[in-house]
Amino acid sequence: MAVTVNGRIHSWDLSTGVDGPGTRFVLFLSGCPLRCLYCANPDTWHLRDGREATVDEVMAEIEKYRAFVVTAGGGVTVTGGEPLLQSAFTGELLRRCKESGLHTALDTSGFLGARATDELLADTDLVLLDIKSFDITAYRHLTGGELGPTLNFATRLDLLAVKMWVRYVLVPGWTDDPDAIDGLAGFVAGLGSVDRVDVLPFHKLGAAKYEALGVPFPLRDTPSPTRDSVDRVREQFRAHGLTAR
Repeated sequence: MAVTVNGRIHSWDLSTGVDGPGTRFVLFLSGCPLRCLYCANPDTWHLRDGREATVDEVMAEIEKYRAFVVTAGGGVTVTGGEPLLQSAFTGELLRRCKESGLHTALDTSGFLGARATDELLADTDLVLLDIKSFDITAYRHLTGGELGPTLNFATRLDLLAVKMWVRYVLVPGWTDDPDAIDGLAGFVAGLGSVDRVDVLPFHKLGAAKYEALGVPFPLRDTPSPTRDSVDRVREQFRAHGLTAR
């Protein structure tokens, strides 16, 4: 019997290089429990920000681009918002994609990692794990959440041998402390299923969304990191034997 699962989706897009290997069909789900100060998608914070859709409807949209995505060595990435806020919908979508031969990726903060069943993770070829900070206090101030669930999720992914790309957003004054970065690098280096670390420079591309929503952008006056500082952080990860980009 076919399973009918409804979800709240915000939008979808095609991207290359940043959301997993190859060209990806990227599905943005609505709803997120965190409020990261540098969030570029404040329009995905609430479930009400999206429209209701079934997995069948999403799969029909994906099928339109299958040939292009497969030829380009890509697949489907489920992101948000936070896709594990809608874990049943996300799990069924990943299962259907995997069943149809598409490479699957899950982009998550890991904060709701406990909601990811082993079955969901078995249908996930790659987890893009956003670790916001390795400093407990900075993490709480930066996101409004706790660091522990993300680290627990990373350890679980490693035990299940689920491939990971760790993503780290470099925000001047917030996530550029060398000791915290070194601590994170040491933790990540102990996870055998981490394929690489992506150091992502903070940007303000989402500022217009805040303005449109009438919400103040908390990091309006924070500069983007310099190229030298980004290189320095990448070298810190590389010093622990990790591939950093």
